[in-house]
Amino acid sequence: TLFGAGQVDMSVIPYSNFLTLYDAGAPVKIVAGAGVDGCILIAKEGIKSAADLKGKTLGTFQADTLEVLPYDYLKKHKIAFKDVKVRYMGNTPEAVEAFKAGAIDWICTIEPYASALVADVKGAVMLTDGIDLYGKGYTDCVLAARSSLIKDNPAGLKAIIKGMMQAQLDAETQTETVLKELVGKYYKTSMENAKIAQGKQPAVVDARSQTDFILQRTDSVMEMGYIKKKPGRDAIDWTMLEEVIKENPDLYGKLKYKSA
Repeated sequence: TLFGAGQVDMSVIPYSNFLTLYDAGAPVKIVAGAGVDGCILIAKEGIKSAADLKGKTLGTFQADTLEVLPYDYLKKHKIAFKDVKVRYMGNTPEAVEAFKAGAIDWICTIEPYASALVADVKGAVMLTDGIDLYGKGYTDCVLAARSSLIKDNPAGLKAIIKGMMQAQLDAETQTETVLKELVGKYYKTSMENAKIAQGKQPAVVDARSQTDFILQRTDSVMEMGYIKKKPGRDAIDWTMLEEVIKENPDLYGKLKYKSA
C-alpha cells in the first residue's frame, strides 16, 4: 500500500502484489530479482494429497505468491479454490503459530518457517515446494521501483541493486556468518532450521531468465480476480540491473545463482 501510494520509492515484494499495483495504474516497474523458490505448502497430520484438502482451512496472504501457489496446486489437481476455506493472516509468525495450534489445516509459507514446521510439528507433511509446478528457480519476490526513481535517481537505484548482489554473494560464500546475523534478529527460528532452509530459498538478483514466468503468472492472478488486464513486457525493466552487471563484472562473476 505504501509503495503504491508513492510513500516509498522501491520495495521487495511478491510478484503477485506487483501485478496488482501495476494493474491499478501505479507507475512501478520490476527492476531486479530478489528471492526464488521456497514457497511451500505444509499440511497437518492426516492430509496426504490434494483430494484431502476439500473443506479444509488454508492460511495464507491475500494477492500474495503464497496464495497463487495453493491456487495453482489445486488447479493442477482439478480442485476449485472455492472448495477450500481461506483464512488471510496478518503476518508469517501469526500464520505459523495458527498452524501449530491447529487453527488452520494447511499453510503456504516461506523458508525457514516451512522447514521448521515439518521438523517441529508432529505429522506435518510438505505437499509441494512449488518446483514440481513451476520448475527450479521460480521467482517469488522481486525488486520493484517507481518510474520516477528510475528516471531521477538511477545511480541510487543501481547502488541498491549492487548492494543486493553483494548480499547474495555473502549468503552464498559466508553462510554461517550471515545466518548468525539474521537468525533471532530477523528470522524467528533455530540456527539448525535456518541452515536447512538456506539452500531452499536463495537470493537471486539477476532474474532475467524469469521474465516469461512472471508474465505467465498473470493468468492465475487474473483468474483469482485481482487484476483486470495482463501487463505487457514493459512492466519489467532490466536496464539498471544490466548496467550494474556490466559495471561490476568481478562481483557478478562470483555469484552462484544468476541468469547468464
